[in-house]
Amino acid sequence: MAKQEVSLQVVNLNAAGIDVGSRSHFVAIDQIKENVREFGVYTKGHEQLINYLQSCRITTVAMENTGSYWQMLFNALQRAGFEVLLVGGNQTKNVKGRKTDVSDCIWIQKLHSLGLLSGSFLLSHML
Repeated sequence: MAKQEVSLQVVNLNAAGIDVGSRSHFVAIDQIKENVREFGVYTKGHEQLINYLQSCRITTVAMENTGSYWQMLFNALQRAGFEVLLVGGNQTKNVKGRKTDVSDCIWIQKLHSLGLLSGSFLLSHML
């Protein structure tokens, strides 16, 4: 049997994926490992991350709801005008090979660009 390729259409052209962490956030804007950037978890790091995304013309971001580390970044991204998709780890956990922050954010970006992620329901008063 010949191997058959499956092609999926990109639906979110200007999508980023963020692997949220307690010490730093890793951001992928495409599938290229060398383009992944690391940012701090405090206000200055969030501002740098937002400026980076804006300079790359990113309009939509997907990030995992890791512990409580996502909350401040989520709010900062929304205030900056990004469409932010908060996703559960069950949607993004199937990364093959050695799992790293870099591979995680690339995987999140890929899934988001293909429209394969759905956001969590959030009550606005909880943020």
